[in-house]
Amino acid sequence: MTRGGPAEPAIGQAAAVDEAALYRKMMRRILPFLFVCYVVSYLDRVNVGFAALTMNKDIGLSATAFGIGAGLFFFGYFIAEIPSNLIMMRIGARIWIARIMITWGLVSAATAFVTGPVQFGIARFLLGLGEAGFVPGVFLYLSLWFPSAVRARATALFLLGIPVANILGSPVSGALIQLEGLGLKGWQWLLILEALPAVLLGIACLFVLTDRPEKAAWLSEAERDVLVTRLAAEKAAIEKKHKMTLAQALRNWRVLMLAAVNFCAIVGSLGIGLWLPQIIKQLGLATSLVGIVTAVPYICGAVAMVVWGRMSDRGRDRTIYPAISLLVGAAALLASAYTPTPVLTIAALCVAVMGINSFVATFWAVPSGFLTGRAAAGGIAMIVSIGNLGGFAGPYMIGYVRDVSGGFTAPLVAVGLCLLAGAALMLAFGRRVRRDAVPAALPA
Repeated sequence: MTRGGPAEPAIGQAAAVDEAALYRKMMRRILPFLFVCYVVSYLDRVNVGFAALTMNKDIGLSATAFGIGAGLFFFGYFIAEIPSNLIMMRIGARIWIARIMITWGLVSAATAFVTGPVQFGIARFLLGLGEAGFVPGVFLYLSLWFPSAVRARATALFLLGIPVANILGSPVSGALIQLEGLGLKGWQWLLILEALPAVLLGIACLFVLTDRPEKAAWLSEAERDVLVTRLAAEKAAIEKKHKMTLAQALRNWRVLMLAAVNFCAIVGSLGIGLWLPQIIKQLGLATSLVGIVTAVPYICGAVAMVVWGRMSDRGRDRTIYPAISLLVGAAALLASAYTPTPVLTIAALCVAVMGINSFVATFWAVPSGFLTGRAAAGGIAMIVSIGNLGGFAGPYMIGYVRDVSGGFTAPLVAVGLCLLAGAALMLAFGRRVRRDAVPAALPA
């Protein structure tokens, strides 16, 4: 029996809390709302790919100009990412995520009124500035709530927003683009109507989100004690092994190498995401069917994300899962470039999206294993911001190579090789992490 009476009730309360049930309760309370926010976020980011089916001709965009303009989103994102995450650490997720969502909704709707390549590029850049900080902010938010044993699963459930945005958004966007009326073209209605939910969800953030477990009125006192104690213990263990200041995190080899891996992955993810409707259209499908068929690879990707995320939580080496995912995605994209029939091309693209989405589901458990506090805020934002430059490189590369080659075979090969490079970097990262860990495991 220990002295200092106040400690004993906490121990008794901790023993009475079923942690598995607690984590399920947290996932039910936190993840559905964040998931819906991400669906809307991702839809507003990539719906310009559907708008391009008619917008490009209306405002005079070549394939290269569309690729450049679409990719400028990620330069705005890059500039504002780290400051945004540091501000969120200071003022809290509830207010800051609300600001982000309202801003991007308004800018996304305003994109419907651009009249040429320059205005299109400016609108995409401003959208990047407005949305910067949302994804790394949520990753940081999840690290403040979910212990490492369930973090990859929680992250995967949040990131299901990527395939679901495409599953739901593809047929919806395909239908909206055919609207005409009140002096607006279909692509304009598409951008306006799909931006409205972001503003409404931004307002809802102020009432739904809780900044930290300590402030959660929907948890019992015992549940709060158990969760705060568990997270504090993990934070102390990480800081003991990987104590870093913000400045050290921004130049740490692990952070920079993971940023390079993320860059390669996003070249594939956003490159294919923005161009997939046009790739499918080139197979000879009617515009009305493009949305339905485009949803198929993302249905496969959604299933793969959940399964791969669960497997990652059970594994001991977090690094091998994202590496395998990129290898699968690279092989499938390279195969899709040479398939002899449209059906086989779509099948290969399904496997490619499964690989790319599985990477996203498992990759973000890696940096949270060695970053905490302001180092985590800056380091995760650094990985996202540098990685997201791939969101410019991918669409631009596909547009440029397509203009030069006249088709999508060469662009698919180029993107597949980028994913292969990312897989090689991830394998090298894991090898070095395991090698550095060996001396610590040996007896003194």
